[in-house]
Amino acid sequence: MVSITPDPIEGTWLPFKAEFAGDIAPDMAMAKMRLVIQAGTYAIHFGQEISDSGSYTLGALAETQTIVLSSLSGTNAGRTIPSIYQLVGDRLRICYGLNGTAPTEFASPAGSPHYLVFYKRKP
Repeated sequence: MVSITPDPIEGTWLPFKAEFAGDIAPDMAMAKMRLVIQAGTYAIHFGQEISDSGSYTLGALAETQTIVLSSLSGTNAGRTIPSIYQLVGDRLRICYGLNGTAPTEFASPAGSPHYLVFYKRKP
């Protein structure tokens, strides 16, 4: 029997800091969100609702790990969102390229189409 080991990125992730175009997301919004990554799929929950879900593909560009989200339902349905990520222990950071172009760094300065989120793994 073949045993399949889940990818280390799989799990339930709770955001603790997020930034879009230089603006920090309020703690109240972060407390209601969670990201679930499992078996090639992802779902972003906001409270009891799933606000976005679809599939993902992992890859690498030079020294940077990439994750490309292909949204099937929710606010981003039909969109492909190229992103970069870094996973260290129980911490994950993802910089999403909301304009369809992959970010080249973990930053979301004013005027940027990048959404930078820091997550901790749910125990």
